[in-house]
Amino acid sequence: MRTNILLTAMQHKGIMLIVFLEYFISGRGEADPTRPRALRCSGRACNPPVGNLATGRTPVTSTTCGQNSTELYCFYPEQRLLHHSSPGCGQPRCTKCNTNQPDNSHVPADMTDDVFANPISWWQSAQGVHREEIQLDFETEFYLTHVIAVFKSPRPAAMVLERSQDYGQTWRPYKYFSVNCTATFGLQDDLIEEGSMCTSRYSDAVPCTRGEVIYRALSPANKLEDPYSPEAQDLLKLTNLRLLLLKRQECPCHGSALVEKPQRFAHYAIYDLIIRGSCFCNGHAEECELANRTGVMENMVPGKCVCRHNTAGDHCEKCAPLFNDQPWKPGDGKTGAPNECRKCRCHNHAKSCHFDLSVWLASGKRSGGVCDSCQHNTEGHRCQRCKPGFYRDRAKPMSAPDACKPCACQPMGSANATFSSSWRCHPRTGFCYCKPGVAGPRCDRCLVGYWGFGEHGCRPCDCARDCDQRTGTCFNGYDSEPFFNIPIGGRIPDLVQTPINDSEEEWKWNDHEQGFSALRHPEKCVCKEKVLGSVSDFCQMKYAYVIKARILSAHDKGTHAEVVVKVKKVLKSGKVKIARSNRSIYPESWTNRGCTCPILNPGTDYLIAGQEDSRTGKLLVNMNSLVKPWKAYLGKQVTDILRTGCK
Repeated sequence: MRTNILLTAMQHKGIMLIVFLEYFISGRGEADPTRPRALRCSGRACNPPVGNLATGRTPVTSTTCGQNSTELYCFYPEQRLLHHSSPGCGQPRCTKCNTNQPDNSHVPADMTDDVFANPISWWQSAQGVHREEIQLDFETEFYLTHVIAVFKSPRPAAMVLERSQDYGQTWRPYKYFSVNCTATFGLQDDLIEEGSMCTSRYSDAVPCTRGEVIYRALSPANKLEDPYSPEAQDLLKLTNLRLLLLKRQECPCHGSALVEKPQRFAHYAIYDLIIRGSCFCNGHAEECELANRTGVMENMVPGKCVCRHNTAGDHCEKCAPLFNDQPWKPGDGKTGAPNECRKCRCHNHAKSCHFDLSVWLASGKRSGGVCDSCQHNTEGHRCQRCKPGFYRDRAKPMSAPDACKPCACQPMGSANATFSSSWRCHPRTGFCYCKPGVAGPRCDRCLVGYWGFGEHGCRPCDCARDCDQRTGTCFNGYDSEPFFNIPIGGRIPDLVQTPINDSEEEWKWNDHEQGFSALRHPEKCVCKEKVLGSVSDFCQMKYAYVIKARILSAHDKGTHAEVVVKVKKVLKSGKVKIARSNRSIYPESWTNRGCTCPILNPGTDYLIAGQEDSRTGKLLVNMNSLVKPWKAYLGKQVTDILRTGCK
């Protein structure tokens, strides 16, 4: 028996040495204080250091010795038990306990006080109790590594260690302890069957004092490759810990010659309750802080993570507000991958974003971030476009706070019914949508050939050509205006449907130009257009050029109109060289209703056959020109005529 007692004492000293080393390292910081903390989390999963979760936290017990009145109790002194040379245990000592007397109180907080500053303080239950509960409640989730309970009384003959992960609503056992696992709990002893939930290892009555009960969450039976995996969390994470002391046992020193009353030895008593663990951070933090610093004890393990890897939350359980472009993941403890959260592309116009699964799947799992509350007059999943009533300033990057400028439309000349009812101007160009007969980028004047700017737009001049825009009086002079500055095309809706292609020229205005921006100009344009007739009819026109071109923009130059096109295919050319690039063509036809004929709608591909002015190098378009929306069969038909029909 003496050999067993000495062996137990040596084991106790070894465990206390381990606790002391952990206390020193965790309490005083890392071994190398010059190494920056952030480097541990840089580019890899990381975790906070382990500490004593019980420090600074007070357990709750069912009873306490002397809680209602002074109680007498007896015990065998520690030194007599360890060093007595005779087979007996010596004389017991008896004293009193009272929670209201500091020198005689043994309250629950004495289990979790500083093991080095107060080595002989303990908690003690009331006399005569058979079942006792000791519960430690945490303010948040923690990770558990192991539990050590150092008893002053003989260790229980039966005990259960339980944990809760939902703040005490439900409980699950960590380990059963019993002198006879099969008889008490119906479980095999793990000394016989490795991995069993019950053990007799820590249930012997000897030593009668300083006996230890130890539980290790990570044991050979509980091997975990990734400490942040769902399986690891299910095992290690807890919000509450509870010890159920189910059966007392007497110290073997109790003999037939016992003088004191046996009930005065009938109690549980614990010197220290040590709960080793760390704050729970999903592999995204290496240090933690206290959410509420009032009444904080030194060396208390905090529960709020100082998150890295662009994560946030008390346990780094979500991505930071602007870093939700892909799903949140815990760090990978097996490979060390940090699984950092990725920043959303909000062009500096949002302070947060959220992850959208449908967007993520639609992108092929490349990007799922949707920006929240776009600022600076922007909108879209990435705040990538100007909101209605604003247009993009191409001179500034999209990330600039003033990249979107307000539309500057003249209220009287602007149309109310646009293709998107909330648009006041084109979002890419800033051109306003005008009422019939109204022109200008801001819809602030009448078109040439119109007059009477007012609430309903402008009225057509009752003239063959232009008229006074205020009175409607016709102009009869022709010398100063060889060409009418009539805008090209009868409908602007095609502008809205123009494919966005940054390689093509944007619609733009120069200070000396006035452009075409009518919503419906005019409401009824009727042009008698040239049709593709017989081969002989086509050949008789002796067209100087035949091209396939996309209409990009139209401009009023003051003395003539000019249409910018992108030449996509050259079927025929004359003296004026034509390349597959952007160039201008010049209309010279009109009607008495102010329409330009033939109609050329921006954003549409046309087959255009016309004449040229070799002196000026201009391609001309007039009523004799062949202008048709491009169709493949038309292109083939004209190509065959040019190759075989016209000699």
